[in-house]
Amino acid sequence: MRLGVLDVGSNTVHLQIVDTSPGARPNPTFNYKEELKLTQYISEDNLVSDEGIEKLRSSIKRAIEQSASVQTQELLPFATSALREASNGEEIINSINKDFKIDLQVLSGEEEAKLTFLAARRWFGWSSGRLLVIDIGGGSLEMAVGVDESPEIATSLPLGAARLTKDFLRGDPYTDKSIRALRDHIENKLEQILPSLVKHQDTDRAIATSKTLRTLARLSGDWFDGSGKNITVESVRKISAKLSEMDESTRAKLPGVSENRASQIVAGAFVAESVMRNLDIKELEICPWALREGVVLKWMDWMEA
Repeated sequence: MRLGVLDVGSNTVHLQIVDTSPGARPNPTFNYKEELKLTQYISEDNLVSDEGIEKLRSSIKRAIEQSASVQTQELLPFATSALREASNGEEIINSINKDFKIDLQVLSGEEEAKLTFLAARRWFGWSSGRLLVIDIGGGSLEMAVGVDESPEIATSLPLGAARLTKDFLRGDPYTDKSIRALRDHIENKLEQILPSLVKHQDTDRAIATSKTLRTLARLSGDWFDGSGKNITVESVRKISAKLSEMDESTRAKLPGVSENRASQIVAGAFVAESVMRNLDIKELEICPWALREGVVLKWMDWMEA
């Protein structure tokens, strides 16, 4: 069966096509992605601007056309934090669903964390034991812990790399004052959930998903003779310091750092460092599967049942 997963995120509109069947591994066959940076079109009163709405609609229209061109049998569209939190998000989604004849669903932060956890569990298998899964997106940070396919704790915080960059970081390179404000904000937000997570620190493996964390692992491998498949707390501490001293054009030339990610990788690095330090995580292992794969796996489980 050919499925299309349409991920309407804070940074991108990303269509991923997979061929799969009940009990089978999703096999990616086609990708289409547009860099949208939707958070840049959200005003202080949390409204997506008319320009942002038009760009979003155009991106989704092209993604749907691409999906049809490769004969997708079922399209699974979902939206994450940017539209979830926008004051006019429901209105935008209703209009998109009506005009494009799709069923774009908004995932809660907890649902994002649970689906990402499911993907990591299936990737690493039951023998991997108790997992702590961390995902840093454009608008939010998701964390989940558990030993089964459904986590015991699944939580989300508004600590996405794009959101934090827009709200806190100023200058090029970023000023020390804005970096201090960013780091204080991250620590304050993490304090809200640490009591519930601390008792779950005794995990067998700590897992990282998302483009931000994969990029940090790539930098860790290039700069510190790593494999590019993990991130240590020591390496992310050094990376965050180095990145914050660079201007955006310099960061954009780094291996694995796209022009779109060059501005927000600093905020992502500080979130990763803070999470690892506060939870006493020595190392994160990169998982290639994340939210989109979790959506596919959950849908196929439902179909099989």
